[in-house]
Formats: sequence, structure tokens, C-alpha cells
Amino acid sequence: MFMDSATSPVIKHNDIRDGDTVMLQLLNGEIRSMKVQKDSNITLGRIGSFPGVHLLGQTYGLTYEIVEKELKVIPPRTLQDVEDTDATNELINDDDFVQPMALEEIESWKRAGMHASVGFFLKLPTVDTSENLVFLKDIINRQIEQHANYSLKTAYSKEKYKKRKEAKYLKAFTTVEPTLFNVCTYWFRKNPTRIRDIRPDTLSQIMNMANIRPGGRYIAVDDAAGILVCGILDRMGGQGRLITICDVDCPPAYPTLTQMNFNHEATISILSSLNWATAQPDYISVMAPEPVTEVKSERHRSRLQKRKVVTDAVSNTREELFSGEFDALVISCEFDILQVVEVLSPYLAGSASIVVHSPHIQTLVELQAKLRSLPNFIAPSLTESWLRCYQVLPGRTHPMMNMSGSGGYLLHSIKIYDVAKT
Repeated sequence: MFMDSATSPVIKHNDIRDGDTVMLQLLNGEIRSMKVQKDSNITLGRIGSFPGVHLLGQTYGLTYEIVEKELKVIPPRTLQDVEDTDATNELINDDDFVQPMALEEIESWKRAGMHASVGFFLKLPTVDTSENLVFLKDIINRQIEQHANYSLKTAYSKEKYKKRKEAKYLKAFTTVEPTLFNVCTYWFRKNPTRIRDIRPDTLSQIMNMANIRPGGRYIAVDDAAGILVCGILDRMGGQGRLITICDVDCPPAYPTLTQMNFNHEATISILSSLNWATAQPDYISVMAPEPVTEVKSERHRSRLQKRKVVTDAVSNTREELFSGEFDALVISCEFDILQVVEVLSPYLAGSASIVVHSPHIQTLVELQAKLRSLPNFIAPSLTESWLRCYQVLPGRTHPMMNMSGSGGYLLHSIKIYDVAKT
């Protein structure tokens, strides 16, 4: 069964549209998240700025160079095998005399209109004839020509040298589609504590353990900037139900949710939120509708209608939560996890999964010991995700030298019915 893209919360298009959030990756590896609008101006610091309308209608994955606030597409490079040579780096002496080119000389080229991209023509303003089109070699190649020890470098060192110079002089960036993997990676590199140290591989394990699928009904307690909510909505594909429990009166503003470019109308239809007070069966609303004998003004009428809409939405969500039979409970929060499980597990169906994430193992060790003594939970297992990234290039495939220490710990258990009580 194919889903209509109009009913799916995920925007199913490969091009950039007005209002989309796009991640821009610079040549030095830095990633910035920007909202693209037709009347906005996107600024990338020393890289430059350009009108956002230039990105509208373009596909993701293209690399652009900023030339006088205009975007020029840079053709992608092809991967080629690096030839093995006898060159080593042991005879290289990196001092001030290795690169005789002065900074003033480079700046004069840049002021003259020379770009770092390879191969283009520039018409000199001092000459009027059309024959005076001068081919300008790029700055990087000139530095290579004047580098005293460049020939002594290995083929791998030469590639790294070129990339460093490109990142320094080339005013370019690449558009990156804000998929779940890319958004999680962005936050894990930028501020891992904001998403409670959830790595992309950890997030995928959470989704698999909870068996998130289209048409399912789930409860989430997400204090990880909404990354769990994003993962659940992404896998649900616009079908199902998700209720989040939070500690604020209004629906939480998850920062990661705004980056995923979900269809707002479709998301509202499947996502609802309750705070811990309204999630209690004995909760009495402080916004109970008062008997109105007279409407004083249109403003008064509008205020009463808004209050009724909010009250009805909370009441309907409470009834749905208390009706139970949810398929999974996903938790990553700073509260007492055992109390959270005890409060919300009665609303789960039989054989429903409970997945709890924490950056601290001791918290889950204590929870595992408690669940083992309770008859409603079976097979509480504790695992730690482990990830080692590899560089995959022709002739240069090897594991990365650095890796993250941990993506957190996961506890998974299955809720069953208590036969003695039933």
C-alpha cells in the first residue's frame, strides 16, 4: 500500500522549497542549519552571503561557490585511485621558507577577481577588446608550484594539502538534506548533551527495539530535544498515533523537529502532547469552561473559543491515553525512570516494548534490577551501542583515528499482562 505524500508528515521532495530547513556543509567540515526563504539572505561568515531564493528549486547534494553573492555550481569530483610512490614525509622541513608566496600576493590576486575554483575566464576591466580574455590559474595550483617540498610528499599528503587549501580559499558549501541521520549527526557533533548523547546508531537501535512502524500507537518521554519524536514520526510515515509526555503546559518546542521539514498539518493529526499533571487520572483542569451567560465582545468570543479548543484537545488526548493498548513506550529523560515506567506502562498493550535510553549506565542497572522483580516485565536487557567510523576511499580505506566514547546505554523489556489480576 502506497502512502499519499499529502498525508505523510515527511515532505517527499528532493528539491529545496520555500520555508525548508537546509543544512549547509562547508569545506572544513562545519555544518550550519539554515531556513531558506525566497526573501531571506543567507550569511556564512567569511564564506560570504547570498539571497536564499538562489537555492529554491535546486536538488540536495550540489556544491556551490559564492561569487559576488551569486551561486556557481561546482562539478563533482570523481574518485580515482592514488598511485603508490616511493615518496615519504620524513625529509620534509616545514618552515617559513617552504612556501615563499606572501599573503599580500595572494590577497592581490583575490582583489583582482581570481577565484579558487579551477578553470574559468575573467574579462579584465582595464581592457576593452573582447580578445583579452585571460585564463587565470587558481590560487591553489600556484601555491603548489611554488611549494619547495611538495614533491617530497606522499600521494595521500598531497590530497590532504589540496583539501586544506580549498577549505581556506574556496568560498564553497554543499547542501545536505536534513534526514533523520543527518539531523542526529548534526546535533551529536554540535551539542551532544542537548540530545543526551544519542548517536545516529543508538537512535536506530531505539527505533528497532521499539518496533516503530506505520500505523503503530506509541508513547514517548523525550527530553533529548525531540530527536526520539523525530525518529518515531519519520518511521511512522504519516500513519499511526504518538502521544508525548512532557513537563510543560503547552506543546513542547522540539528544536530537532523544525529541522526535519515535516508536513505541519499531517504532523498535528498524529502527534499530541500531555504534561505530567494532565497525564494523571485524578487531574482536575484549572481551565474548565465557565458558564457564559453573555458574550461581551468578539474578542471575548474568540478567547472562549480558543479555551474550548485547548480544553477539548487535552480531554480527548487524556481519554485516548487512558484507553491504553499502545504498542511501545520510548523514554529518554532526566526523571526517575522507574516511576515513569510504573506510571505509563499500564497503558501499554500485551507484548509491547519498553525502550529506555540513558547516558549513564548506573541508572539503567538499577532499573533492570527493579524490572526483574516485577511480574509484568520480562527479559529486561541492557546494551551499549558501539560505533567505529571508516574512511572509504580508493587505496585509503581505514578506520578513523578518533571515535566517540559512547552513544549511551539502552534497556529493553517486554510488557506482559498479569494473569493473576486479569
